[in-house]
Amino acid sequence: MTDRSAARLAWARSALAAPALVLEPASSDASFRSYWRARHEGTSWIVMDSPPAQEDPRPWLAIGERLAAAGLHVPAVRAKDLDQGFLLIEDLGNRLYLSELNESNADALYGDAMDALLRMQTRMDWRDLPPFDRDVLVRGLEVMPEWFLTRHLGHTPSCEEWDVLETSFSAIVRNAMEQPRCFVHRDYHSRNLLVVEHNSPGVIDFQGALGGPVTYDLASLLRDAYVVWPRERVEGWVESYRQRLLSAGVIDETVDAERFLRWFDLTGLHRHVRVLGQFYRLWYRDGKSGYLADVPTVYRYVTSVARRYPELADFAALLERHVAGRDLTQVAAA
Repeated sequence: MTDRSAARLAWARSALAAPALVLEPASSDASFRSYWRARHEGTSWIVMDSPPAQEDPRPWLAIGERLAAAGLHVPAVRAKDLDQGFLLIEDLGNRLYLSELNESNADALYGDAMDALLRMQTRMDWRDLPPFDRDVLVRGLEVMPEWFLTRHLGHTPSCEEWDVLETSFSAIVRNAMEQPRCFVHRDYHSRNLLVVEHNSPGVIDFQGALGGPVTYDLASLLRDAYVVWPRERVEGWVESYRQRLLSAGVIDETVDAERFLRWFDLTGLHRHVRVLGQFYRLWYRDGKSGYLADVPTVYRYVTSVARRYPELADFAALLERHVAGRDLTQVAAA
């Protein structure tokens, strides 16, 4: 047992006044944070371990309190030790959208998720959050050429290819910047939403929230790296959400279906270009291989969406030229 695991267990036993308590792994994520399940007196709890030097738990607490006040179902907090980075929180269960979604329930589950998203976007004050501004957008895109093209594919873009990348990135950034601003969860997808008994879905992993473009979380939800739906069905859900935003006064009639779909497509493209680099960075830099199996889905999103817009066709062609024949799930040793 490491010093960290011993401290975590001792703290949990003290917080629950249960000297024989046992912790079981619940889940982990792409950060240094980890989650542990504790069962005591018929109730299940989660110990969230956020090593303060790497993952300050304060943003999670602050955003969680605001989301709860806005009517979202986020884990309630029973105990905390911010100096050590330990939180004892409500266990929302293990019915992730990822495992629950199917053809017959998708409309209902996504309906719940979009209702919750609308509450976030209309009830949450975003103006004091870090901005999802031009600099953040550009830095996110730049992860891809560094970690996917150069590190993984072993290709250094030529001057002409950099021109293609920069022109495409500029179009993606302009698209994001022209949208109304709102609260952005940033990872609003099937691994961070849970089916719960009351006020579903349960929402987790919200500590990185920003103030940003109105379609970002919608694209995270409906163009999920882990769950793929036919484009026609996705576009139906997108239009239903546009109608919600119209009714709420977030957008007006000048944002027609075509314009909103472009916002959605190119905002999702931003996310997937970033993730295409990030998934390889998690392997080559951090030794985390769990996301490699999802790279082909992300890559198909990037190229298929870029192909739909003439100004991004050269970008799609650049990627396809260098990926041709490669198995994107196979990587060199970290």
